[in-house]
Amino acid sequence: MATENGRVVIPVQVRRAAGIEPGQRLVVYVEGGRVVIEERGHLLARVQDEAIAAAEAAGLGGSVVDELIADRRAEVAREASE
Repeated sequence: MATENGRVVIPVQVRRAAGIEPGQRLVVYVEGGRVVIEERGHLLARVQDEAIAAAEAAGLGGSVVDELIADRRAEVAREASE
């Protein structure tokens, strides 16, 4: 139940099960008509994983650094063969 000013108390059993500690930063959002409370670091890791999966599905996977190194090596090889 929410108070008049909109505060919601999360029962101790739920906090323990979710690993929520006092002072921890949480993110609250609505997803599919549900209110979701998620630890900020967990949300960041999940979004990063989803972005990597989407990039790989689009054929954009791999490290930018690895791609730059591969391009540079190819350029060096071309210059050496000239």
